Amino acid sequence: MLTLEKIKHAQEVLKEAIYKTDVIRADKPDCGCELYLKAENLQKTGSFKLRGAYYKISQLSPEEKARGVVACSAGNHAQGVALAALRSGIPAVICLPEGAPISKVEATRSYGAEICLVPGVYDDAYNRALQLQKEHGYTFIHPFDDEDVIAGQGTIGLEILSQIPDLDAIVVPVGGGGLVSGVAFAVKQVNPAIKVYGVQAEGAPSMFNSLKDGHIEALPSVSTVADGIAVKQPGERTYCYCRDFADEIVTVNDDEIATAILTLMEKQKIVAEGAGATPLAAVLAGKLPAIRGKRVCCLISGGNIDVTILSRVIQRGLLTSGRQCTLNIELLDKPGQLVAVSKIIAACGANVTGVHHEHAHAGSDVIGCFLRIDMETKDFEHIANIKAELGKAGFRIC
Repeated sequence: MLTLEKIKHAQEVLKEAIYKTDVIRADKPDCGCELYLKAENLQKTGSFKLRGAYYKISQLSPEEKARGVVACSAGNHAQGVALAALRSGIPAVICLPEGAPISKVEATRSYGAEICLVPGVYDDAYNRALQLQKEHGYTFIHPFDDEDVIAGQGTIGLEILSQIPDLDAIVVPVGGGGLVSGVAFAVKQVNPAIKVYGVQAEGAPSMFNSLKDGHIEALPSVSTVADGIAVKQPGERTYCYCRDFADEIVTVNDDEIATAILTLMEKQKIVAEGAGATPLAAVLAGKLPAIRGKRVCCLISGGNIDVTILSRVIQRGLLTSGRQCTLNIELLDKPGQLVAVSKIIAACGANVTGVHHEHAHAGSDVIGCFLRIDMETKDFEHIANIKAELGKAGFRIC
């Protein structure tokens, strides 16, 4: 059974293995609350997952350790298990979905674990890990539906309470539910008045759907930029803990997640992966109106974003936050038109980053042409102002 004493024991055990990560006051952006960020992206292995994995392995019997361990993961739990196994001197086999970011796969391999790539998503890797457990007698280290793992993750809740006085709410990412279960349980044992909110990706709302419908449900598929929480089905234990101790679960879409990743990088100088940015995404998108005016901590659960997709995520974040815009303008093909458009854009304070000119198509003025302009802008209000000024000057925006 999960108890507060068990979580406190995990806290003692983990002192030798983890960092007590900082809490950062986030003065920007203005999101209607006093906002703090728990920087688990700066934890060893770049994620909170080391806590649960290390504590679980520390509690194994000598016989279980001798057989070695097997685990399944989208990447972060894999690294946590691999490092914990390495520190304990035992062999580890890690099953990862073959679509897991290469950076996470190679990081796991660097800790000495044997890698088994499995076609599909997390749940397919989970089934393969269970098969290997039966074939070789390994000890299975579940990524979330395990009391010891949940206790390890719950140590974050105790840390946050010790770091932020008079806290009103904690916002936590949710995949299989191990993190939010541990944090919510720990926090509610100490102070039941503190709210604990979970956030899932719209493309993987397994816990959200299960709690809404009152029973555990499995999704047919998942698709989200937040690969760390792309889980088809919550665990039996985590479902119950979320039902009993989490105050609410909300969802955010990939555009909102991309905006949060960009905001963390630009405003706080923090690199977060998709899953780690979901709490801030929910706050920025106004998904939790009850936190307005409150003292709130967003748990940034990990920073292991694949650098090959980081530029695409940033681009998406720029577009969805109005920081970048493309305008298609119809004008006459005569001298001075481009200069006139450029002057208006410059006067409005935008920065032109790309220009493409082409002759008009059928149905347009015979001497017409189209101008496509890429710009750096401030926000959507700024874009609307530029469009209005171009319209006043007689330019037609397509």
